Amino acid sequence: MLRGRILAESLRPGAVLDVPDLRIVRMWREDVSATAGPGQPPVWTLIDVTAPDERAGELADALSAVLLAEGGWYADFTVGDDHVVIFAGRSFRYRRGDEPARAHVVAYGRSVGVPEHQLDRGA
Repeated sequence: MLRGRILAESLRPGAVLDVPDLRIVRMWREDVSATAGPGQPPVWTLIDVTAPDERAGELADALSAVLLAEGGWYADFTVGDDHVVIFAGRSFRYRRGDEPARAHVVAYGRSVGVPEHQLDRGA
């Protein structure tokens, strides 16, 4: 079962995330005013999700299509021993522990405006 977290504020207005078998397992709001990046709101709605492993590609594609391109937003999830990181229009999948692959994703995140202190969290 894949597990991940999506921030509601990272989704484009009007976008619909529709992936069969995607389940919300927990949702809450959090004050992140001390760590929010430029253009990011001070309160986030965090959504923990699960889905069958076979939906990983479909979920990555769907998230890539609905994430905001501006603001340094990304989503990520784990599936088996892999980490999947998704940005608007692009996704990456690498084996956890593969530092060169992770460094590539972090560099990409930096290039699209992910705040430096947020790169350690998921990318």
